[in-house]
Amino acid sequence: MSIELSLETLIDGIRSGNKRLIAKAITLVESKKAEHREKAEQLLNAIMPLTGKSIRVGITGVPGAGKSTFIESFGQLAIKNGKRVAVLAIDPSSALNKGSILGDKTRMEDLAKEPNAFIRPSPSSGFLGGVANATFETMLICEAAGYDYILIETVGVGQSEVLVADISDVFLFLKIIGGGDELQGIKRGIMEMVDLIFINKVSEENLQQAKNTKLELMRALQFLPSKEKDWKVPVMLGSALYHEGLEKVYEKIDEFINLKKKTGRFETVRKLQAEKRFQYWVQAYILEQTKKNESLDEAFKTHQKNASELLANPSSEARDFVKKLLNS
Repeated sequence: MSIELSLETLIDGIRSGNKRLIAKAITLVESKKAEHREKAEQLLNAIMPLTGKSIRVGITGVPGAGKSTFIESFGQLAIKNGKRVAVLAIDPSSALNKGSILGDKTRMEDLAKEPNAFIRPSPSSGFLGGVANATFETMLICEAAGYDYILIETVGVGQSEVLVADISDVFLFLKIIGGGDELQGIKRGIMEMVDLIFINKVSEENLQQAKNTKLELMRALQFLPSKEKDWKVPVMLGSALYHEGLEKVYEKIDEFINLKKKTGRFETVRKLQAEKRFQYWVQAYILEQTKKNESLDEAFKTHQKNASELLANPSSEARDFVKKLLNS
């Protein structure tokens, strides 16, 4: 896709909600080319006054939990309530093999047909050496385009959960009923990050098992520190495929956001997230500039080799390299 369009054209396209130009603007901020990077910075600075008005919903769950179906059904529900919805995805696997597992996003066929929906798979591979992906910047473009809900899906597990939690206002965990211990495989770290839990694929046949799973999850949550004061993480039952229980999720998200705004946590967390994003970019640009300087690049590789071969403590090697960097 060509992104050789004028800055004014892209900005006007974002403002007017032109999906083709929104997509090209996103391609621009995902580009690794230096000239595109400079243009992307100008674009993002120009649209910043238009951002920040959406609700950012992070969605995670093990493979098979029905994330795509949930997002499609929830997106349609939000649109019926007069909202505009953008769907983004983080693909951590591509950082390993430069590939992508996002082809199945095309399964959201009904949502993709909605005029008030925008779906954008965003592989994280190769972005400034993989240090940071462009999901945050993509989200800003969607906000500037007037989307009320930004649904950010984690495709894998682990690092992607942290990335999504760091840019979301509310973090939703999708759970399905399995055999044996229902809590097996659920990492404590993920449980500490979530704000809502939705047990998906519930039917008449497994309703009692679903209720048992809910009780187990609620018991487990009692032993975890509260992420937000005065908020008890709700555990809800339903079926995204049959649009059951989604109204409750929609209401709870609204309730949670209102609580955060009332306590002042909404703005506080947004500021902390922006600070983390700043730190991401500091690291990314330092590494980028290091590679452009032959002597610094050589020093970086030397210290990295010493660390990897355990010839010295990795933190000491990092400290010594930073000293050289600052003195250069």
